Amino acid sequence: MTSQGARSGRSAVGLKALPNPRKTAAPPVSVPSDRNEVVLEIAGRRVKLTNLRKPFWPELGITKGDLLRYYLQISPALLPHLVDRAMVMKRYPNGAAGEYFFQKRAPVPRPDWIEICRIKHSSGNIIDFPIVRDLATLLWVVNLGCIDLNPWYARCDDVNRPDYLHFDLDPVPPAGFGKVLETAKILHRALDALGMPNVAKTTGSRGVHVYVPIVRGPLQKQVWAFAKGMAKRLEQLHPKTITAEYRIEKRPPGRVLVDYNQNAWGRTLASVYSVRPKPRATVSAPVTWDEVAEGIRMEDFRIDNMPGRVARRGDLWKPLLSPKKRFDLRPVLTAEEKKV
Repeated sequence: MTSQGARSGRSAVGLKALPNPRKTAAPPVSVPSDRNEVVLEIAGRRVKLTNLRKPFWPELGITKGDLLRYYLQISPALLPHLVDRAMVMKRYPNGAAGEYFFQKRAPVPRPDWIEICRIKHSSGNIIDFPIVRDLATLLWVVNLGCIDLNPWYARCDDVNRPDYLHFDLDPVPPAGFGKVLETAKILHRALDALGMPNVAKTTGSRGVHVYVPIVRGPLQKQVWAFAKGMAKRLEQLHPKTITAEYRIEKRPPGRVLVDYNQNAWGRTLASVYSVRPKPRATVSAPVTWDEVAEGIRMEDFRIDNMPGRVARRGDLWKPLLSPKKRFDLRPVLTAEEKKV
């Protein structure tokens, strides 16, 4: 993996600086339910949407068109969390229960308005990832069969220095979601004690993601090391609840994995507001810590009710976007290095 991050430009190979993201107000466009194909005009761009009637969740009666309509509705809250980040495409051409494949390179041919983040990998390969910066690009990516969205942690102008760290809380059978919530509360208290702002979301699958906005500066490897150290300490303090063991065969049953390894360079997690390819069409939903304390269920947050929740509550993950309330990890890393 390359450790040379460009301090300016669009990517690790020194492209031009990105313009400011476009406004994300809901546009006056719609995805029709009575047609199988449509070409939408969005901010002067033509986006062709295909196979709109194709079943993506046959048991629920949810089509590809319904998925596109969801992302159209949720786009004002979603887009600020995607701009300036490379997007790894996980494509489900035959719906949620069908086979999928990962695609990093933006397809060719593609519309000339699709912006690219060029990232050099340790192999020497330079991969052109698409960037989802506006509604037109969002719908174009979802039309490729991307049910959930998987953006990079670092922005394209410096792909080696992320602006948040996170923990993926994943239950080890027979542990259930209740134990995940218990672990989330333990982690929340630990982060609060360090003065680290933190927000939570359901994964839409089995667990909870906890994110910490940080001042950009430390390399991805340093962020990963900090997350690993914290996961190990929590494991020591709560051995009957938490494990930090990454090797599946070594994990003790009935614990919750505090997965730090997803902070490694090039890894991704499903973004906030992503629909997941699960039987109930659940969504990776931002939640408050009060909701975590009171108890929630994964199936409480779905493709059919998430737009209404956002309309009522707003974007609960908006604090993650603030340039002001970010934790400076550098003094902590310096102190830990001195201990060593």
